[in-house]
Amino acid sequence: MNTIGLVVNSNKGNVSEPVSKVVDWLNQQNIKVLFNQESAALLGRRGEGMPTWELAQQCDCIMVWGGDGTLLNCARQTAATGTPIFGVNLGRLGFLTEIDMPDLRHKMQALIAGHYYIEERMMLQTTVLRQDEIIDRALCLNDAVVAKGSSFRMARLNIKVNQQFVGAFAADGVIIASPTGSTAYSLSAGGPIVTPEVQVMLITPICPHSLANRSIVIAPDSVVEVEVLPCVEDVHLNLDGQYSFPLRAGDKVVVKKASVKARFLKIHKTSFFAVLREKLKEWQQGLD
Repeated sequence: MNTIGLVVNSNKGNVSEPVSKVVDWLNQQNIKVLFNQESAALLGRRGEGMPTWELAQQCDCIMVWGGDGTLLNCARQTAATGTPIFGVNLGRLGFLTEIDMPDLRHKMQALIAGHYYIEERMMLQTTVLRQDEIIDRALCLNDAVVAKGSSFRMARLNIKVNQQFVGAFAADGVIIASPTGSTAYSLSAGGPIVTPEVQVMLITPICPHSLANRSIVIAPDSVVEVEVLPCVEDVHLNLDGQYSFPLRAGDKVVVKKASVKARFLKIHKTSFFAVLREKLKEWQQGLD
């Protein structure tokens, strides 16, 4: 481990001091630290910053300070490089982040000593077709969601899997999720929890008008097509709850397994079910 890239969510409170201390410590270990633009600005190194995708090309791994949202954003931007990322949790739940602040020093020492492994996660590739022409293409790690906006009316959608007609339904939308995304929006919409190593895709309707519309688990090499039927005008494709693309009636969103994977650097093997119990308990306590 010779070079570490730094991506910091500067909106997560006063993080500049602990980040600066880690940068100083890494430099003392003869490890070069590079910065994306937001991190460089936060630390007063504005001239040293670079785009996150470029950062990924120049470092051995990327250290992400933030919550799962920050990690998802970084994963989408860097997946093509294969550079592993690991997260310091500054959020609340942190299903994907590896390090909580109290464990920071211990796990950083393990990282430098080479005591880590790489966990790969399936990603999804989305393509938007308008009159059979590609107008948008993007990656996501958690989920691709076709959903209505602020209108009280439901969206009307046709769904096909491998060119086979699944059904037409009215709903607030539909979620196409990866195993990683099974504990995100899909879970809230009534979808099943899937362990990360199981290679499948999930199709989960959001508040469907018919009780017959249920979450479906399909093979990872499936191709899902969601067609927007004439309905409300405010329909969007949303990726990981962050990237949004406006859709029109007649547009088709094609979702399939991506050719690249998200790669997460892990210090210790932790039971998925232990993390699940802990994080869902934290979520419930946050509601109480």
